[in-house]
Amino acid sequence: MQKAAPKPVIKKSAKNMLTKEQPKVMSAPSGTLNSSSMSIKKMMEKKEVEGEQHLDLSNMPRNPYSIDDLKMTWRKFAFTMKNERKETIYNAMIKRDPKRVDEDDYIMEVDNQTQIDMIQLRFSDLVGYIRKELQNYDFSLRMEITKNPDEEVKYQTGKDKFAALARKNPNLHTLKNTFNLDIEF
Repeated sequence: MQKAAPKPVIKKSAKNMLTKEQPKVMSAPSGTLNSSSMSIKKMMEKKEVEGEQHLDLSNMPRNPYSIDDLKMTWRKFAFTMKNERKETIYNAMIKRDPKRVDEDDYIMEVDNQTQIDMIQLRFSDLVGYIRKELQNYDFSLRMEITKNPDEEVKYQTGKDKFAALARKNPNLHTLKNTFNLDIEF
């Protein structure tokens, strides 16, 4: 059998017990941190500064454009939002075209406040994109909740279109069932 090694004996002397380690002396705080974290306060300050900056649009182009040019640009931006997975913005833009109020003043009608809140985050991008594509910086857009939500609804899918047509003509269901038609959904 092997003998266990003796445990080391720690001697405590009275001298060691009376001396304390000196605390570390910290330098005065500088007020800034060396970190890459984001500060809500700094972000809010940036927003306020950005809101105060207004572009001088007096020297920008004001080329004429057709309503078809606007609709094409409108749809391009909508599909950009779809690719970025901003489905709420995409659906709101595809559902209705902008309504003309004045020569360069348009209204974007939406269904509810939630859509307004979601679109508001990208609203300046939308207006900037349209102005740039149309080369007309007089273009202005504002959002309103529609008064007639069922008016001029553009159908999102084949199923929606079939349901709307079937409400007008119930015989479509009979035709679909008789000939075993498959509506692309």
